Amino acid sequence: MSHRFETVDEVRGDLAKVDYLADDAIAGIVYLADRLGKPILIEGPAGTGKTQLAKSVAEMSDSRLIRLQCYEGLDESKALYEWNYKKQLLRIQTESGEDESWTDIQEDIFSDEFLLTRPLLEAIRADDRVVLLIDEVDRVEIETEALLLEVLSDYQVSIPELGTLEAKQIPLVFLTSNNTRELSEALKRRCLFLHLDYPTMEREKEIVLTKVPDINEHLADQVARIVRSIRSLELKKHPSVSETIDWARTLILLGIEQVDEAVASETINILLKYRSDIEKALKEFKTNSAQVFTPAS
Repeated sequence: MSHRFETVDEVRGDLAKVDYLADDAIAGIVYLADRLGKPILIEGPAGTGKTQLAKSVAEMSDSRLIRLQCYEGLDESKALYEWNYKKQLLRIQTESGEDESWTDIQEDIFSDEFLLTRPLLEAIRADDRVVLLIDEVDRVEIETEALLLEVLSDYQVSIPELGTLEAKQIPLVFLTSNNTRELSEALKRRCLFLHLDYPTMEREKEIVLTKVPDINEHLADQVARIVRSIRSLELKKHPSVSETIDWARTLILLGIEQVDEAVASETINILLKYRSDIEKALKEFKTNSAQVFTPAS
C-alpha cells in the first residue's frame, strides 16, 4: 500500500502550502494516521480548525473529500446506505407479469443497481484517494456510534443482501468533536487522538498574516492580542479562528490601521454573536482600555 506522506516535515510543509499552519503535534498525527491506517479523533472547542484540518489534508494530498455531517437522529440510511425502494417497486411491477420466480426478482432488485450509497459506504467503495470527514460526531446518539465501528475497525461494511463490502483503499478518516458529550470507549480505541485548542497569540497572528495578505504586521498583532483578551472572558461562545480572520478582513475593508476602543466597539459583532457576550467585551474595553489597545513594545 502506498502512503501519502514520506515524513512529518513533508506533512507540515504541504499543509503550509494550502495555508494551514500546523505544529509538530498536528503534522505528526496526520503522518501516523496515514502510516497506521487509523482514524484521527480531533476534539476541542468550536472554531479551532478541526474541520479545516481535514479539508486542508484533502487539498494538499489531492484526495477527494467525503463529508458526513452528524446530527441528532442520524441513522444508517443517511450514513451508510439505503435501497432505492421506488426503483425496486418499478422493477417488481415490470417483471411481475413475466415468467420469473420471486427468488429471481429478489436477486435482481437487491443488487448494486438499486443501492444508494451514503458517505461511509461511498468512502469504502471509492477507487480514488479519499479523505473521510465525520464532522461533529458528538452530536449523534451513543447507539448511532455503532454504525461507525465496523467501518473504522476493518474498513468494511456488511449489507445483509450483498454480504461484506471491503474497502478498495483505506481512506484517511477525521472525526471531529466539540465535546458536547463523552464519546464511547469503543470508538476512542479505534482512533488516534488530537486535541486542538485556540492557538497561541503568536500563532494566531501568523494565521491572520497568512489568511489576510493585505494586513500589516502591526494590525495583525493587535487583532491577535485583542481576540486573546476577549477569549479570557467568561462568554457563552468565544471567537473562533475563522471569526478572527473575518474581523481582520473587516478592518482592512474599512481602512483601519490602528484599533482603538471605538473601532473595536463598532465592529465587535463580527467576533461575538450573543448580546451578553458583547456587553462583557464592551465593559472590558472600557475598564482595561490601555492594556487591551496599547501596542506591544
